[in-house]
Amino acid sequence: MSVKVSIEQGIAEVYLDHPPVNALDSDGWTQLAETISSLGRNEQVRVVILAAKGRGFCAGVDIKELARDASLITKVNKGCYDAFAAIHDCAVPVIAACHGFVLGGGIGLVGSCDLIVSSDDATFGLPEIDRGALGAASHLLRMFPIQKVRKMLYTGEPITAAEAYRLGALEAVVASDELMPKAREIAQSIASKSPKAVRLAKESLNGIEPFDVKHAYRFEQGFTLELYTSPDSQEARDAFVEKRDVSFKDKG
Repeated sequence: MSVKVSIEQGIAEVYLDHPPVNALDSDGWTQLAETISSLGRNEQVRVVILAAKGRGFCAGVDIKELARDASLITKVNKGCYDAFAAIHDCAVPVIAACHGFVLGGGIGLVGSCDLIVSSDDATFGLPEIDRGALGAASHLLRMFPIQKVRKMLYTGEPITAAEAYRLGALEAVVASDELMPKAREIAQSIASKSPKAVRLAKESLNGIEPFDVKHAYRFEQGFTLELYTSPDSQEARDAFVEKRDVSFKDKG
C-alpha cells in the first residue's frame, strides 16, 4: 500500500508511504489518483492535506520499475497525469505538506495543490533531464517564474525551501516538527467555512487560471515519450540504476 488515509473533523490526511524514497510505481500513481478523486466526492471531506512518511515527500517515478519493463512508460505517464489532475480537480482544496526532497513527480503533486507548506529542510527540483525524461514543468510554472523554471529544467538543479518561499511558491516554511501542525492549522481554517462556498471557490479559481495545466502537461508528455524512446534516455536510466556516470555518444 503506497497511500494511507485518515479523516477527522472534515480534514482528510493522505500520506505517501512507499519506502525508501516515495518514488511511486505505476500502480502507486493510479492508487493516489483514485484516492484523491474519492475524497473529493466525499461530502464529509472539506479539505485534504497531502503529506508523506519517511525521508522525503516524493522522489517522483520509480525509475527501477521502468528499467525492468520499459513498456510501462505509458501506464506511468497516465498514472502521473491522473494523479496530478485529481489534485487539481479535487472538489475541495488540497494542501501539500512537504519535507525533504520534492523531485520530479513530487513537483507535479505539490504544483497541482492549492497551497504548499514546507519544512525548512525541503528541496524542490526536476532531475528528469538526468533520468532520460521530461515533464512537470507545467506544474513548476504554477510555483515559480518562467526563467527559474527553465533553469531548473535545463540543469536539473534543485532549490531550497528558503528560495522557494522567496519566490512565492510556499505559504510557510517551518521546522520539521511544526509541519503538520501548520498544515492542520490552515486546513482547520478552511474547514470552518461554508462547505458549499469553498467548493464553489475551488471550481471558480480553477476556471480563471491563466493557463490549463492539464493541457500543458499532456503536451509535455508527448516530448517525454519521444525522449524515452531514444538511446540517450536509455543510457541515462541505466546509469542511474547502475549508479555510474552517463556516457552519451556524440552525433555524427
